[in-house]
Amino acid sequence: MIRKMTCIVCPNGCELEAEIVDGKCISVSGNLCPKGAQYAAQEVEAPKRTIASSVAVKNGVLPLVSVRLNRAVPKEKLFEVMAEIRKLSLNAPVHTGDLIVENILGLGSDLIATKNVEKQ
Repeated sequence: MIRKMTCIVCPNGCELEAEIVDGKCISVSGNLCPKGAQYAAQEVEAPKRTIASSVAVKNGVLPLVSVRLNRAVPKEKLFEVMAEIRKLSLNAPVHTGDLIVENILGLGSDLIATKNVEKQ
């Protein structure tokens, strides 16, 4: 089976064709650099995604603080990770780079703040 995809690793946006046999990527064409082949293999065999979201802040000058994962997590875990993020509520102040949740769901990715929210 051939699967077509656009590589998102670099600005080239290569149109890739991955040959898939038994759920494994056995060859990739259309990539201008080795990163395209790596991306295609990961996307076929174990797709991962990052998340950017927001968390409620109590007593802050803003009601929400933006957050993101510092490492990609398995695509099939996105809804579980978002459910954990939705449960959170922080007290101001929150600063850029603050560790909000370490090793979320044991997936090896930390949730960090990406904005400052000072106390009201």
